[in-house]
Amino acid sequence: MCPFCFWSWGFWPWNWGGVIMMIFWAVILVFLFVFLFRWLGGERHERVERTDRALEILKERFARGEITEEEYERMRRKIQNE
Repeated sequence: MCPFCFWSWGFWPWNWGGVIMMIFWAVILVFLFVFLFRWLGGERHERVERTDRALEILKERFARGEITEEEYERMRRKIQNE
């Protein structure tokens, strides 16, 4: 048997079944990485946006005189601790 005749041994790079499996696993890995990055990154980004928006609303209410300074400070601490 020829030691340089890999195609006759059935190694994955030279037969279609191996190429298809390699593409399949590459696609699965790409989807897995995209899912993980969006899941982990999206949660932090969303939490920061919610906190920023809540603080903006709180500042507006304080500026309009709807809440006292003590209420403002109590609510601000509560929002920032979440």
